[in-house]
Amino acid sequence: MTLTLDDIRAAADRIAGRIIRTPTIESDSVSRATGARVFLKLDNLQATGAFKERGAANRLSLLSAAERAAGVIAMSAGNHAQAVARHASLLGIRATIVMPRFTPATKVVRTEGWGARVELVGETLAESAGHAHALAEQNGYVFIHPYDDLGVIAGQATMALEMIEDAPAIEVMVVPVGGGGLLAGCATAARALKPGITMLGVEGEFYPAMAQRLAGQPVKVGGPTIAEGIAVRDVGETPFAMLQSMGIEVLVVPERAVEQAIALLAEGAKVVAEGAGAAALAAVLAFPERFAGRTVGIPVCGGNIDARILSNVLLRNLLRDGRLLRLHLSIPDRPGVLADIATRVAQAGGNVIEVSHQRLFAAPSVQSAELELMVEVRDAHQANAITTLLEAGDYVVRKG
Repeated sequence: MTLTLDDIRAAADRIAGRIIRTPTIESDSVSRATGARVFLKLDNLQATGAFKERGAANRLSLLSAAERAAGVIAMSAGNHAQAVARHASLLGIRATIVMPRFTPATKVVRTEGWGARVELVGETLAESAGHAHALAEQNGYVFIHPYDDLGVIAGQATMALEMIEDAPAIEVMVVPVGGGGLLAGCATAARALKPGITMLGVEGEFYPAMAQRLAGQPVKVGGPTIAEGIAVRDVGETPFAMLQSMGIEVLVVPERAVEQAIALLAEGAKVVAEGAGAAALAAVLAFPERFAGRTVGIPVCGGNIDARILSNVLLRNLLRDGRLLRLHLSIPDRPGVLADIATRVAQAGGNVIEVSHQRLFAAPSVQSAELELMVEVRDAHQANAITTLLEAGDYVVRKG
């Protein structure tokens, strides 16, 4: 079976009114940071916070009356789960969702909030899939695969349809890859509408399964990743065949680039993205020479990130950029020292946001103390000015 532009347009008509036709906006801040002209497709604005609604809405609308009565089951790390749960609820279909145990709590709660029954089974998507298939066989459920299904792929492809319609100047489209359904669908749509367009996929460094498959290499994946939504070991055979036939390249990006992309979207574009949703921008940051001066379309395909994780990412980015300064000082244990240090930091315009003062156990002498400061600064120049003023007071200062 193949996927055509007519199939994708039929899917777009089928799901119209059931999903949001999200905006495609040109981002000046992201463009200036990357050296490319960047358009962002904001599918994080879908009701469930991710593009997965497109495929779920289309696939469920294709079910027969008997299949609807039987109920559906899906396995997912979160976004497909919410999408299936929501659209099953809208259609009055019973839904069971199997999720890996590591799935962020926000995704579990939201999936249950749409009325689905959730089972947390397995450490990986592959283990969750095995359990889901077993339940489907035992109970007669219809298995709704997150990416290895042409009905789902056709729905996901409507994203590219909208992007090209709204931003026809796009020369390069960069799409995150988990199982490969979104990239396969978007590549089919984009190349049919604009044959000269460059299509690129993106995977994280710990889960480059599609890149390995396309290169004819054995699949070796695993490791902690902030992009858990695309942490897939077993890519879809249908998407794999489609991408192979189209000659699509998949880039592999480091975790740090994904974190930087999340921070840039939040601070620069005022857009909240999860790791998988920011992966396309991470590729532009990691390989700037491939995108400089070109018009790039980037789907922000998910925004379901835990507040704690987002906070940590933003703080880590501030440290990397030199806008948070961590100082370790060995100081004499006498009255007035803390006041003097605070005054010197203030003279340089720094803002002390955290202090740890240890005199009993960490200091090498009873006549000294160890002090740790976290200081908010504008840039590295201001950080150096603070360090210079402290050293001028004969304080021993270490950064880091």
